[in-house]
Amino acid sequence: MHAYGMGGTIRTTLNLAAHLARTRDVEIVSLIRTAEEPFFDIPPGVRVTFLDDRTVRQGPVARRLARARSRLVPEQEKAYATMSLRTDLLLVRHLRSLRGGVLIGTRPAFNLIMALFAPPGVITIGQEHTTYDTHAPELRAAIRRRYGRLDAFTTLTEADLKAYRKALRSRPPRRLLCLPNAVAELAGDVSTLEEKVVVGIGRIAHAKGFDRLVNAWKTVAEAHPDWELRIHGAGTEERERRLRDRIDAAGLTGKVVLAGSARETGVALSEASIHAVASRYEGFGMTILEAMSKGVPVVSFDCPHGPREILTDGHDGLLVRSAKAAALGHALNRLIEDESLRRTLAANALRTVERYRMTSIGPRWDALLDELAADRRGDGAPASG
Repeated sequence: MHAYGMGGTIRTTLNLAAHLARTRDVEIVSLIRTAEEPFFDIPPGVRVTFLDDRTVRQGPVARRLARARSRLVPEQEKAYATMSLRTDLLLVRHLRSLRGGVLIGTRPAFNLIMALFAPPGVITIGQEHTTYDTHAPELRAAIRRRYGRLDAFTTLTEADLKAYRKALRSRPPRRLLCLPNAVAELAGDVSTLEEKVVVGIGRIAHAKGFDRLVNAWKTVAEAHPDWELRIHGAGTEERERRLRDRIDAAGLTGKVVLAGSARETGVALSEASIHAVASRYEGFGMTILEAMSKGVPVVSFDCPHGPREILTDGHDGLLVRSAKAAALGHALNRLIEDESLRRTLAANALRTVERYRMTSIGPRWDALLDELAADRRGDGAPASG
């Protein structure tokens, strides 16, 4: 959607692009541009093309088209408010200009459009960066109608793969598989686990549950007033104001710090001793892996779907089965009070995260691309389930 923005999908897309660019020609096609400079570094050898550059003044026709609603994206898609008749036309024009190669879509809006308009010579791969169940019924209906036209479709978790297999059983893509995100090499050292800091990282949005994390911190602050909660992330002005008001109303001013977006997530994690995840749902949970890569134990709600597939409760993190904020607070207290457990979970986390390095995930992407290319040549293996 916006390659120069900040967020988990952007970060993981850049990470995958960096791997693929070692042996392939890679271009990131960003629908919009709203910033002069990228939030994350663009990998060497990767080109970025913007279809709708909103940092420059548009002509009268473009402005008129931008005011008209999108005809190709269901209203229930979260990107709908960003899209318009102008972006429809720009996307279709770009797709119809392609003469080969592989096209990877990162959200339902793009997957649905490329399923309709990608030329026959282009291999199409759709990605799911959240979960099937979080989409509105109207969007799920469109997914069931069109995703069968894709050459491949990937989910981040086995649980979501199961949901998509059921949804697309009458007409599945040729390849339907789980391909987790790979964790990038981050700046910052492995945490010493000596700082009295718990960190939460992510967009300040309803799904990320920072309101629940603030409520949970009331339990922590009563027992451990010398510990601090740092929330790294950004959201709309309204959401940030409401979160700040919640902190003040809870009497946690100075104990909960809104630290803004962390350009170097690894540094923010290396300065913490626990990572808290209060999400209502997670397509995967990229910050969980990032915390584990810095030896920071994770305490997470057992929300659908990612945390339970990454973490083994009591081995490399803690999963909180209850959805109550106080339960999350009690789990944080447990880890604060038990340094031995904290260090054991951290050591095991460093071992677990090795399965999610690009050295493990990258070859799986290479194999998928090779299989799809072989299918087009007519010498590929039979389609997998």
